[in-house]
Amino acid sequence: MTELYFKDIWYWFIVMAVVSYFVGCFNFALLISKIKHKDVRKMGSGNPGTMNMSRQFGLKIGALTLFLDMVKGGIPLLVAYFIFRGKVFAGTDVLISDLARYVCGVSVIVGHIYPVTMKFKGGKGIASTLGMYAFALCCEEWWMIFVVLAVLVLTLFYIWASEWGSMGSLLGVSLLAAVQAFVFYFRYAGGLANGFVIAVFMLLLFDCLLTWFAHRKNILALLAGEEHHTSVKKLSHGKKES
Repeated sequence: MTELYFKDIWYWFIVMAVVSYFVGCFNFALLISKIKHKDVRKMGSGNPGTMNMSRQFGLKIGALTLFLDMVKGGIPLLVAYFIFRGKVFAGTDVLISDLARYVCGVSVIVGHIYPVTMKFKGGKGIASTLGMYAFALCCEEWWMIFVVLAVLVLTLFYIWASEWGSMGSLLGVSLLAAVQAFVFYFRYAGGLANGFVIAVFMLLLFDCLLTWFAHRKNILALLAGEEHHTSVKKLSHGKKES
């Protein structure tokens, strides 16, 4: 392992955060709807994200939006992982890539939810967050793809069975965050008080709070029994929802 002092690489984290934020500002839902000569922000719930795209343009377009947003959430952190792979913070056994990739990933989510290019009114970050965890978990251990797929299948099954799209999505990303937290807990069990380890866990917590906060209206509507149902059955048969 190569040791690097934080004082020598701190500026990398600022550059990565800024670049990742602007990557997050690029909204594929808006681009696709514009190609179709419409504006998804003026349709349905007005949210430029996977769920609203599925309701307005069908399941195939929704799936395309989901895939593109997942890639958007994963590519920046993947770049950071390869830049700092095999390097640790000097005097510790903390992998720099563990912190760097989540600095990038969370910055993408912030850019997606609060894009300066859209007057800080973007999507709710679920697809990009799913992509962030999928790439982050699988870049080290290839078999983690099965864990990620299992969580995605459970998420889709919950949405299919309950028709609560927002809650299913939140449970899915929260479960992946828990999986990553367990991985880091066992990796750094002997040094959980280390500042860099704490920073990684804080980023995971911040991402969870951020996505739940972005869905605060959905949660209140769900508690009031007014949440919009998402019928995967109808969407799979090409029936669009209003």
